[in-house]
Amino acid sequence: MKIGVAGAGIGGLAAAALLAARGHRVVVHDRFDAPRPVGSGLVIQPVGLAVLDHAGAGVAARAQGAPLRRMLGHEARSGRRVLDVSYDHRGSGRHGLAIHRAALFDALLQAALAAGADLIPAAEVAGHDAGRLIFADGHLSDRFDLIVDATGARSPLSPLRARPLPYGAVWGTVDWPATDLPDDELRQCYRAANRMIGVLPIGQITPGGARKAAIFWSLPAGSHAAWQARGLEAWKDEATTLWPAFAPFAAQVTDEGLMTMARYGHGTLRHPYTQGIVHIGDAAHRASPQLGQGANMALLDALALAEALERAQGEAALALYAQARRWHVRAYQAFSAVFTPQYQSDSRWLPILRDRVLFPLSQITPLPHVLTSLVCGTMLPPLASLTPHNFFGSEASRGSQAQRG
Repeated sequence: MKIGVAGAGIGGLAAAALLAARGHRVVVHDRFDAPRPVGSGLVIQPVGLAVLDHAGAGVAARAQGAPLRRMLGHEARSGRRVLDVSYDHRGSGRHGLAIHRAALFDALLQAALAAGADLIPAAEVAGHDAGRLIFADGHLSDRFDLIVDATGARSPLSPLRARPLPYGAVWGTVDWPATDLPDDELRQCYRAANRMIGVLPIGQITPGGARKAAIFWSLPAGSHAAWQARGLEAWKDEATTLWPAFAPFAAQVTDEGLMTMARYGHGTLRHPYTQGIVHIGDAAHRASPQLGQGANMALLDALALAEALERAQGEAALALYAQARRWHVRAYQAFSAVFTPQYQSDSRWLPILRDRVLFPLSQITPLPHVLTSLVCGTMLPPLASLTPHNFFGSEASRGSQAQRG
């Protein structure tokens, strides 16, 4: 097939690599003059790592990112743990991968190009018609057998209208400092649910470069201007008072421009395709990043689409893709909707429920294993019947290769 991919983000590049490797002619269009990532750090869960391996980007991503083995959060005033999830609860050897978007972008871009995909920059997609992409300057693309919409949360091609979530966060990237915090754990500090500070080790942005950390501070979605008006010093004072260990990270933020506001939404397309076009990633479904599944969902969508096109043709293949992802997406969106207000909201009683009831219960067998499978992305088969039989086999073998390298 001749396939046009709109958007050179994580999902778009993964789809390009997977589809081109299967013999399709793939052309990726992106609005930037030179393709580049947008954002700071993220977590690739074990299911996402398996997709990166299938796309040929796993070894390169592991070489740059930081293995993530635990997620630990504590309450600022009491110091008590209120979140504790281990990836290796039963000795599976699995772990997440914390990585800067730039490093992941480069690994996927090189995999897509190596698989034979073409890339057209400075092509801002504004719409589509009869198998052609319509660009912002008015010109049309060649005609494609299939268009893959991977243009993200503000997709001009998707009919999805997500519900805005009340909280977002400001994100930044700093050097990993001299600190007692472990470099294989996501650490978070909360005050009730209206304050959240996070530190995520993300490895190197470029080979041989300095180790980095992604930092974030929870904010109501409409309060970014007020946060800026307060000034950096006021924010640093508040953050380091709540969590003294955050001080060497906060000290590196010397300009408000180093922190970028991210806003989130919640919604799902009931049918993520119509004739000649299929939507993946945030163009098809959106949720809070509380469970760290955003990038993984886009990667899984890309693999599901590639597998569906191997097994069927035309609209039957798109229906197979939608069916394969339906319940996994819905389940994780439901869990996200339940968990997010416990950590990002103005509620007074939800943090008490979280700290006094839900967290103690989460440490009682078998719930630690359930939480591990939830975070790993394996609570449900991620691609249903389309899941390759060696889905995690490739992850383990290529992960060991990267460690030997």
